[in-house]
Amino acid sequence: MDMRIASAAAAYASRLARPGAASKEETAGVSGAATGAQDGGFAGLVKSSISETAKSLNTAEAMSRQALVNPADLGQVVAAVASAEVTLQTVVAVRDRVVAAYQDILRMPI
Repeated sequence: MDMRIASAAAAYASRLARPGAASKEETAGVSGAATGAQDGGFAGLVKSSISETAKSLNTAEAMSRQALVNPADLGQVVAAVASAEVTLQTVVAVRDRVVAAYQDILRMPI
């Protein structure tokens, strides 16, 4: 697994965690999403999913590093990496479906 993916997911999760850090362009497009995050709506679901994905990827990376330094249970390392990979694939699949739905909406006649 590419470690840049884990870093990107962690950076994205930390960006979502700081509500005042978004630029005006980002805020203009997601003004309804900010209120949804407070209500536990779709934005809150996305935010929690990204956080869980980043946590899973960081755990797998930490276990991999620990296995390099100290002899560790190889089964646990493989299980953590496999879990992180499945989580990341799920997030990517959901993202692709959301983008496809958005494109379908854009193609609708007015």
